[in-house]
Amino acid sequence: MPSKVTRFSVSIETELLARFWKMARKHGATNRSEALRDVMREALVREEWAGDEEIVGTISIVYDHHKRELSDRLTNIQHDHHDAVLASTHIHLDHDNCLEMIAVRGPASTVQKIADALIGTKGVKHGKMAATTTGKKLA
Repeated sequence: MPSKVTRFSVSIETELLARFWKMARKHGATNRSEALRDVMREALVREEWAGDEEIVGTISIVYDHHKRELSDRLTNIQHDHHDAVLASTHIHLDHDNCLEMIAVRGPASTVQKIADALIGTKGVKHGKMAATTTGKKLA
């Protein structure tokens, strides 16, 4: 079922609108309504994270697989959170370095704890979590 559309007007400083529209076009928006919807959705998704709503995301880590017991520690962390870890992909970047991408789903605080544990494991060279919404609350 299509969403109802509401039209409304906004009073905004000319320079602020010009800067916003320039940024929006740079990121692929074809009109102001689309750009404003994207900003609103982004704010609502951030609110889901802050409110400990269910989120999904990926945790990416780069590490040297030669480090003693590191692979086992990383696997154990994932097993400790088997209810939130959906899948993982292991990629050999070169002879020494591996990239692991872990798909996760759960309350924002749980997902953040898993990311912190993995990224903070001694021997992990770099890590980053990318979280998003399950989409249930967005039109």
